[in-house]
Amino acid sequence: MSSIVSKQISSYTERASWIRKMFETGMQLKQKYGNDAVYDFSIGNPDLPAPPAVAEGLKEILKKAGEPFAFGYIPNAGSPWAREAVARHVAKEQGVAITKEEIILTCGAAGAINALFRAVLNPGEEVLVPAPFFAEYCFYVENFQGVFKTAATNPDTFELDLESLEAALTPKTKVVLINTPNNPTGQIYSEKTLRELADLLRRKSAEYGRPILLAADEPYRTLAYDHAVVPPLLPLYSHTIVLNSFSKSLSMAGERIGYVALSPDMPERHELAAAILMTNRILGFVNLPVIGQSIMVAAIDSKVNVDIYERRRNLMAKILKEAGYSFVMPKGGFYFFPKAPGGDDIAFIHRLQEELILGVPGTGFGCPGYFRLAFCVDESVIQHAADGFKKALRHFEPEK
Repeated sequence: MSSIVSKQISSYTERASWIRKMFETGMQLKQKYGNDAVYDFSIGNPDLPAPPAVAEGLKEILKKAGEPFAFGYIPNAGSPWAREAVARHVAKEQGVAITKEEIILTCGAAGAINALFRAVLNPGEEVLVPAPFFAEYCFYVENFQGVFKTAATNPDTFELDLESLEAALTPKTKVVLINTPNNPTGQIYSEKTLRELADLLRRKSAEYGRPILLAADEPYRTLAYDHAVVPPLLPLYSHTIVLNSFSKSLSMAGERIGYVALSPDMPERHELAAAILMTNRILGFVNLPVIGQSIMVAAIDSKVNVDIYERRRNLMAKILKEAGYSFVMPKGGFYFFPKAPGGDDIAFIHRLQEELILGVPGTGFGCPGYFRLAFCVDESVIQHAADGFKKALRHFEPEK
């Protein structure tokens, strides 16, 4: 008997996100051994308290709860006053003069990416992404009959490899999508490299006779360490689109608040804004959550205590280094992406599970031979996992 589920979605469930697979494995282990006995580094769920301004914003919403339409439909692009607040925020962050007309508020950065792809992709057009990458990008592209392509990054630093990117560009390339700070590597692409990328895209756009869009997915922008700076992209290339959310900066992942910011130098920006406004609606998002929108405006100049994430990063780096793992120190975000001992990332993840440690194989991020650890967990979890990391590594060390 044939399935009622589409063939495409059936295939998706078979190659479902490794992150979700690890989450389900974690639930099983926790039921068997208890929550405190399992060291779960699989999910990038921001665990820090929201800044005080979030609570203050929520109090203001409660005062309006009895008013008509307090929680009714709002404009598909977000309330004008909220878009104005985001425009001021982006102008300061990116160093460009931008107005609310270049801002569309969305249901998180994932909603922003899907609305963008629906607006710009024709069947068979390509989206080029440096690997490793956020696991669900490929699904977002295929949602709209696009073709997902990857280019290698520098294996020693995870910095962009422009030669690899150029070799992967074709006349069918519609979007180059980058993520900085990067999930899963924590790399922050340098301004020099981003300027060279902009030059490359200008040159190839002229060659192809149409612009290649540069989409920057930046939900980890505020999580940068050691005084690292995340370079602004809007001033570098006229066909840049910034996609962002407040999930990490305000610990509001569940409120699904994001936005699209279009370069004010893009000649077609008003046409593209209208298209994204349409796709934001017809994809079923309709509008972003009203409560989250109001909280976002109240707290837009705040952020979580990044020092806590930095302490956790330093502790995990110490533990991994002492155990003997090879890794690139993350400059931002809240992930490590070490090399998998023995080279088989899936086998090593299974070995970690024997020590009740949960990570995610690099295969799920388009980069076999590595594994991801999320350090958005309490320091005690990191500390207590130290012996397990050592034991798992020893299992793969060659016999002397």
